[in-house]
Amino acid sequence: MTSKKNPVKILVAKPGLDGHDVGAKVVAHALRDAGFEVIYSGLHQSPKAIANIALQEDVQVIGLSILSGAHIPLCTKIIQELNQQNVHDRLLIVGGVIPEKDHEELFKLGVSKIFPNESKFDDIIQYIQEHTS
Repeated sequence: MTSKKNPVKILVAKPGLDGHDVGAKVVAHALRDAGFEVIYSGLHQSPKAIANIALQEDVQVIGLSILSGAHIPLCTKIIQELNQQNVHDRLLIVGGVIPEKDHEELFKLGVSKIFPNESKFDDIIQYIQEHTS
């Protein structure tokens, strides 16, 4: 459980044209229940919009939900936007349908952790707690 005084702030974002947001909403709800402050971006967010929200809300964690198969180009563009806006030192995690063959490339880009669809909420919560304290 996070501190009630200063909860970790997390942006859960849905980049690109992917219209499936049930998983992202369920994860956002689980994170809220665990004591995190969660901002949900809504569907179809551009990389620039995600970077803007991360900057304006001063989040510590950016969680991207990507089911479209466009995880590498989307993460590349989002990281470029974050860098252009001087949004650094944020924990960047990605969840969704991410083939294992793409994990190394995403890690090289700056993704900290990848959570497949079958990930348990407790594992996500524990990872965030361990990497934000």
